[in-house]
Amino acid sequence: MTVKLAPAQAKRSGAFAELTRAFTGLRREETLAGYLFLLPNFLGFIVFMLFPICFAFYIMLTEWSLSKPPEFIGLKNFEVMLDDRLFWKSLSNSIYYTVVAVPTGIFIAFWLALALNRKMRGIIFFRTIYFLPQVTLTVAAATIWRWMYQPNVGLINYILGLFGIDGPNWIHHTAWAMPAVIIMSNWQGIGSAMLILLAGLQGIPEEYYEAASIDGANGWQRMRFVTLPMLSPAIFFVVVTSLIGAFQSFDQFLVLTNGGPADATTPLTLYIYNSAFKFLKMGYGAALAAVLFVIILIITIVQWQLARRWVFGFEDN
Repeated sequence: MTVKLAPAQAKRSGAFAELTRAFTGLRREETLAGYLFLLPNFLGFIVFMLFPICFAFYIMLTEWSLSKPPEFIGLKNFEVMLDDRLFWKSLSNSIYYTVVAVPTGIFIAFWLALALNRKMRGIIFFRTIYFLPQVTLTVAAATIWRWMYQPNVGLINYILGLFGIDGPNWIHHTAWAMPAVIIMSNWQGIGSAMLILLAGLQGIPEEYYEAASIDGANGWQRMRFVTLPMLSPAIFFVVVTSLIGAFQSFDQFLVLTNGGPADATTPLTLYIYNSAFKFLKMGYGAALAAVLFVIILIITIVQWQLARRWVFGFEDN
């Protein structure tokens, strides 16, 4: 049996079908346009990130000095690494730098954020001043600090001399070179950590502090039971990014000390650079980079697991 539609109903049905086709065509054009906009970034990701990563994982299993084609040697680079004194020295330097620089930097950034979390005239100026080193090029900053660390003409020893203190030979002494790098790194790096923690502090509702005061909490108790728990997500972010950044630090070591004296400030990143581009051991350098990647990955995973115990709202997210 054939059902005949009324002229008005048939007209509406045809209009709806035409509208559906037009909408489908528009969706197809929008989808195509979206893919075209993504194409440059996607190609850049493949060429400058995915391919180098895959190529690095390949050449770490080879012996390649750029003067001849790569020769597959399996895990020999990692076997050599186990007996490489400079590898263990650079790894211990990276751990030393990270263990000292990250906690001190976060501690200073936290108290700066507390001090700058005030409503007073001129506070924006001080926030800008403390953040300004963050936007300074590391190479330029390290060059200035290298001059400041000079034992005879440097500004730091000159200031210490005004107080009768005989300043050390900062970047040329094995005991003082790493602390000198840490001081310079924290001077430049605490700005971003301070800004993140400051944003976290400003996101804590005032009602929580008022309720704690009504319950008789003093300043330390408000800090312990209100500020730190509510700020823990921001602290967690700063800790994770600071640990990754510390293990990846390179510029300040290269410019300030170039790994010296006696390899006292040669981190794993600088050893990777020297192995690959100075001694032309590309395969060995790639193997060292793979070890650094695994170390950072393990530390990040451990941090995420521990975050369940102390980061406020972590399970909910």
